[in-house]
Amino acid sequence: MSRTLRASLPRRVVCLTEESVETLYLLGREDLVVGVSGYARRPPAARLKPRVCAYVTADIPKILALEPDLVLGFSDLQAGIAKDLISAGLDVAVFNQRSLSEILGVVRMTGALVGAATAAEKLAARLAAGVERAARRSRRLPARPKVYFEEWDAPLISGIRWVEELVEAAGGKPVFPELRGKGLAKERVVEPAEVARRDPDLILASWCGKKADLAAISRRPGWEAVSAVRRGLLREVPSTIILQPGPAALTDGLAALERHVAEAARVLSQAASKTKRV
Repeated sequence: MSRTLRASLPRRVVCLTEESVETLYLLGREDLVVGVSGYARRPPAARLKPRVCAYVTADIPKILALEPDLVLGFSDLQAGIAKDLISAGLDVAVFNQRSLSEILGVVRMTGALVGAATAAEKLAARLAAGVERAARRSRRLPARPKVYFEEWDAPLISGIRWVEELVEAAGGKPVFPELRGKGLAKERVVEPAEVARRDPDLILASWCGKKADLAAISRRPGWEAVSAVRRGLLREVPSTIILQPGPAALTDGLAALERHVAEAARVLSQAASKTKRV
C-alpha cells in the first residue's frame, strides 16, 4: 500500500451505534475510535470513550469538536443525524443491514474503510462459522418450538430479520416469518390477538433500552391459553446482545437463543412423551 493511500485512511472515527464500536475493537482498530454511542457496552473499555449520541439524537457540536474524519451509523432512523453531519462537511457512512449476510457484509466494509480488510474477512468468516455450528447443533434438538420474539411492547413489534434468522439457527420456528422482509419497525407491528392465535411455544422479549416485563406479558388478555404462557416459557434476551446488528448478536445473542430454544424443545419433548404414555 502506498504512503499516499495510507494517509487517506481515517484516523479519527465516531461510532453512532454500538455494533460499529465492537467491530472496530475486534479488528484491533480501537485506536481510531474517538466517540461512541451512549449505548456502547462492548467491550467495556469502549465506555471510556466520549459519548456523543443516543440512538436518534446526537450532540452535533460535541461530534464536530472531536474532529472525526469518518462517522459510522446504522439505519434510516439516523438519517437526520447523518444529514446534519454531512452538512457540516464530515464523511458519514450509514449502513442498513438487516440480514445475517448483510451484517457480515458490513463487517467487511467497515474493515475496508479503515484499512483492515484482511482482519475483517477473518472476523466475518469466524462469525459465519459460529452461526453454522449453532445450526448443526440445533438439528439434534428433540423438537422445534414455535418462537415469538418481541422487540417492543407498545405497540407489539416482531420479526426483525437477523433475529428471526438466528432463531432458526438456534432450532426455533419464528411465528411471524412473513415479516422478515419488512425493514421498518412500523411495518412489523403485530396484534396481540394474532400472537395468541399463532400460539408460540416460547416467548422471547428484548425491549430496546428498557427491561422486559415478563409478568405483564403473561397477563395480556387472551394470552393465558398460549402454550408459552401455560408452560412458563417466557424469557428475556438483553437488547444489548441481540438488537444490534453486529458481532454481539451473532455470538452472545445467538448463544442466549440457543439456551432458550433448547429449554423449550426439552419441555415440548417431555410433554409429547407424557401424552403418548397416557
